[in-house]
Amino acid sequence: METSVFLEDIYPPDFLYAVTIRSPISNGILKDIQFPKLPDGYSIITVDNIPGKNTFSGTDMPILSGKNLSYIGEPVALLLGPDKSKLDEIAVKCLVIADEEKAVFTCEEASQTNDKPAAFREIRIGGTEDVFQKTGKIVTGSYITGIQEHWYAEPTGAVTWYDKENNIVVKTATQWPYHVKRSVADFLGIDQASVNVEPTSLCLHMDGKLWFSSLVSCHAALGTFITKKPVRLILNREEDLLFSPKRCGSNIDIVSTIDEKGNITAAEVEISVNLGAYGVNSDEILDQVCLGSIGFYNIENLKIKARADRTNIPPQGPYSGFGLSQGFFAIERHVSQIADMVNQDPAQWRIDHLSSGLILPNDSPTDRLASAEIINSTVKMSDYSRKWASYELLRQSFKGKKHERGENPRGIGIAVGFQGNGLLYNEKDIGLYSVEVTLTKESVLEIKTSVISSEDYAKIWEKIALQTLSIKPGMVRVVTNSTPDCGPSCASRNITVVTRLVERCCIAIRKQRFHNPLPITVRRSAKPQNGALWSGRFLPPEGKEMDVSGFTRLGLACAVVEVSMDTVECTPKIRGVWMGVDGGRIISKNRAARSLTRSVVQALGWSFMEYIEYINGILPKSQYDYFPIPSPVDIPPVHIDFLSGGEKPKGIGELPFTCIPAAFLQAVSQAMDHSFKSIPIKRKEIWEMVRLRTMVKPAQGQK
Repeated sequence: METSVFLEDIYPPDFLYAVTIRSPISNGILKDIQFPKLPDGYSIITVDNIPGKNTFSGTDMPILSGKNLSYIGEPVALLLGPDKSKLDEIAVKCLVIADEEKAVFTCEEASQTNDKPAAFREIRIGGTEDVFQKTGKIVTGSYITGIQEHWYAEPTGAVTWYDKENNIVVKTATQWPYHVKRSVADFLGIDQASVNVEPTSLCLHMDGKLWFSSLVSCHAALGTFITKKPVRLILNREEDLLFSPKRCGSNIDIVSTIDEKGNITAAEVEISVNLGAYGVNSDEILDQVCLGSIGFYNIENLKIKARADRTNIPPQGPYSGFGLSQGFFAIERHVSQIADMVNQDPAQWRIDHLSSGLILPNDSPTDRLASAEIINSTVKMSDYSRKWASYELLRQSFKGKKHERGENPRGIGIAVGFQGNGLLYNEKDIGLYSVEVTLTKESVLEIKTSVISSEDYAKIWEKIALQTLSIKPGMVRVVTNSTPDCGPSCASRNITVVTRLVERCCIAIRKQRFHNPLPITVRRSAKPQNGALWSGRFLPPEGKEMDVSGFTRLGLACAVVEVSMDTVECTPKIRGVWMGVDGGRIISKNRAARSLTRSVVQALGWSFMEYIEYINGILPKSQYDYFPIPSPVDIPPVHIDFLSGGEKPKGIGELPFTCIPAAFLQAVSQAMDHSFKSIPIKRKEIWEMVRLRTMVKPAQGQK
């Protein structure tokens, strides 16, 4: 079978189309599915046709629902046939009969039902209950982040068929081929060796194809298993928007007490995240939200209460950062609010109150020095201090005065963030992460890895081979079929863990090259190092293995965003973005800058453009019809400075999500003289502040 870059281009001979029949209700019991009479060559598949296991490993989410329905759009059956238009006509006539029950759509509703949440945390760091009493100067804030869509280059889908050896071939765009392989094998009740996964182009995915591709692949593979024919199941754009996982929404309340110098003496944090149906990746996401909500700061007395709730919206998450960005948004907006209260430059407040060491095992005081250096560097290249002081004087001078409609007030904001390089939890059935490298008789270097290597990674690995083995350009080949499992391509694992394994293999081959005949094959593996998060104050849930090795080598960043506010259109105009980044060893600065710029634009899109919201468990069609995504004309000037950070890459691609939104909203808050606390910011909110600014305020003593 000829390989193809995109899934949309694959049309096997004599294939069948597949469409999904979905639940029409948010919560209830499935009673029956009524189908019209099917023409010859058309068939239906339900839960009764499943030969194997009907859930993903580690979850209770059914791949095809047969009884309990938990969200609108949950797959309950498949239709197969040779004509897509005919299938769509039949699908409209299908009737899903169910007894509807009361649904919950928000975290507030979920907490009132007293159902057990998907994940729950209670963490205490520091003193006794007395230090948490509401005394002294109190700073409070409720920080809300909305959901964010991935908007892939092509919708999620899969094409499956039997090869000559009677193995099932699965073509799909996935970040984790072995997850697809295991899921399909378990679902069909066959050996994993009988499933060959051939990944297609991922393009930009933002971690949206970590598990969702496996769900669609199982559906297509079941069709092939039953009909013995190739099956093509690709969601349309509207289906993908409605039912694919999103960045989960969050609500984080912070109450802190501060002394006269602005030091945080104690803080209480309450976190709720809406993971939708089944709570997929709940432990990973909730712990990363908790991590982000602490940030970089010296908070000796801290209480965190966090819960990840199951609701009756489609399963949410993961998205780039796995929750770190939601936590960082809250703490960074909160400390900017503290700096405003004590009339201090927010950049200087951050430097003065950085923790002497981060909260993770094996951290050191050098983390504080690196963080301060990044803040100072970003402040200098953006001219932040001068601009902040100027805009602050203007803001103060206009207090209580009438503003002219059409003026363009300006503001500037700053925020910091970090990202780990890997996930906190290790899947038990993966074991070692491995890479195999062979130097062939023709002096071609073959790198075998299950990582879905973009052109960028291939170029980086080629550069390592050139430096280590003096391999000629063009003589490096990346092989992704029949390779060891390298785990998921997410959380910067490719540039850190996998790239390091490739480098170790090349060094080993160099030592053998002139002593052993070609070909030489070397395999190197990385075993997850189990540890405890929160420096022993918090242990992973029972049955989970936590790997914090990647989080002890943090990528660090500081962002400054400058805006001017169009008070006629009620929209912000980004005047510039500046980022200082400690990404460790940067192998290709051009590619790193390109990756960061792309993430900056997406982080800004989340901050003020990409407004979507579930209404009664579903995204209204109008939100699909008018869904905004940043265009080239929306890309602001982005300036990036890389700081020297050691010999090992740390990963940088998710850093903008941890600091850009808070910096942006602080800039808008200064410009509009109002402390905004939620993203994406809406035009209605800006309009309301414009209306208040342009009103003639009564003189003192007047009504």
